[in-house]
Amino acid sequence: MKKNRKTALALSLCLALGAATSAFAQPTINLTLKDAIKMAFEKNLDLKVELYNPAMAEADIRRNLGIYDPVLSLGVNYDRSNSSNILTFRPQQIDQVTANAGVSQLLPTGAVVGVTAQSGWISNSAKYYSNAIDLSLKQPLLKGFGKDTTDLAINVSRFTKGETLNVFRTRLSDTVAKVRNDYFQLYNLLEVLEVRRTSLSLAKRILQDDQGRVKAGVLPAYELLNSEFQVATREKQVIDAERAVRDQMDVLRVELQLPPSAEIALADQPYRNSYNLSEQQALDDALGNRTELATQRDVIRINDLQQRVAKNQTLPDLTLNASVGTGGFDRRFLGGLEKTATISEPSWGVGLQFSYPLGNRSAENDYIRKKLALEQAQTQLQSIESGVVRDVKAAIRLVAASYQQLDVTARGTAYAEDRLRAFQKRHDVGLATTKDVFDVENDLVAAKGNQIQAVVDYNNSITQLWRVTGVILDQQGISVSDSEADHLYEKMK
Repeated sequence: MKKNRKTALALSLCLALGAATSAFAQPTINLTLKDAIKMAFEKNLDLKVELYNPAMAEADIRRNLGIYDPVLSLGVNYDRSNSSNILTFRPQQIDQVTANAGVSQLLPTGAVVGVTAQSGWISNSAKYYSNAIDLSLKQPLLKGFGKDTTDLAINVSRFTKGETLNVFRTRLSDTVAKVRNDYFQLYNLLEVLEVRRTSLSLAKRILQDDQGRVKAGVLPAYELLNSEFQVATREKQVIDAERAVRDQMDVLRVELQLPPSAEIALADQPYRNSYNLSEQQALDDALGNRTELATQRDVIRINDLQQRVAKNQTLPDLTLNASVGTGGFDRRFLGGLEKTATISEPSWGVGLQFSYPLGNRSAENDYIRKKLALEQAQTQLQSIESGVVRDVKAAIRLVAASYQQLDVTARGTAYAEDRLRAFQKRHDVGLATTKDVFDVENDLVAAKGNQIQAVVDYNNSITQLWRVTGVILDQQGISVSDSEADHLYEKMK
């Protein structure tokens, strides 16, 4: 009975200790590659910072669109003057109070239309009221004419927003590529750690066998020194491999904003099948999707627009001015309004205003400079395209070579395993020394490391191909719309 109580007490203590241990156990996160990329996209602070630039560019667009906001003007004036009456030539004092209200609007053609209402009271030898409504038009006919000229700042700001979104896409693509590479790097280090541990277990087994042989007198005692040295060497390699795994886990924890104590278990394996993509398809993808090409094309569009506007500015300034209105004077305020409303005293006018600087060197050289900038941007585009073509071809060759390495390193591992088995058998019958076995086993460790690295390099080469063809975001199911940052702008409103 007493023994049963002790057994029950010991069992309870074990359960309590187990519960306490599990309570402080570090959480394990089964991390898929897709989840890792999603976390980086949602939590990366540098990406969040970059997203503010398109939002500010949207504010620039809205600000430049303000040129089409109607302009309301209100005014009131009081004037006093002294002059001679044109009939009696006697001095007289004139008091005048005027109030006006108007609205003007810029049109895409560059014209400004406006309507103005004015009402006044004049006191001299007689007192009367004046009222008028005028509609005016001011339209450039040569210089300053057209939507391109009027909307220049608006269109430039729109292209600029596209450039900031391309920078964001570039930063996002770099982040996705880095997460993929870091994910597979952790896989690499975990596999290497497993190989090191297996190597250590083999070294310990050989040491145990050698100890038995020394005791049996069939192996010289100094042979143990070699086995013990190899065990110590492999213990150090395991320690270094464990540290490397921890360091790489920290890289992913920071990158994905994971809890500092979280253990990461990789849920996905690297891709090992053949990845086929024709060179022409890869080049078409790259020329259509690379963000730096899209940015340079926007630069060309901006320069083309600016040179067309600069050419317009070399023309003479010829402006059409037109107005039409109605008004009325009366001793009664309502009488003046009635004359204005019935258009009893209409007025109108039309005219042309011409000006042109002799020589016009400022506008001419500005136009030449804009043409040079356009040709420069077009040449830069050709240079970038040449670099993109070179990058794509190199990436395709890298994928093909990396895939071939999978088979080469797999065969190398198989050969190394066969050699180790053969030398172990020879060692068992005394035909091979312990050093020979360890040398062959070292070759096997190196072969396995090469095989693991080949798998990682192959996946990294695919990532690089996606990166240089500009499809890495599409391959990971990520899309960036032109309104990606507009919610930041709307939030500030």
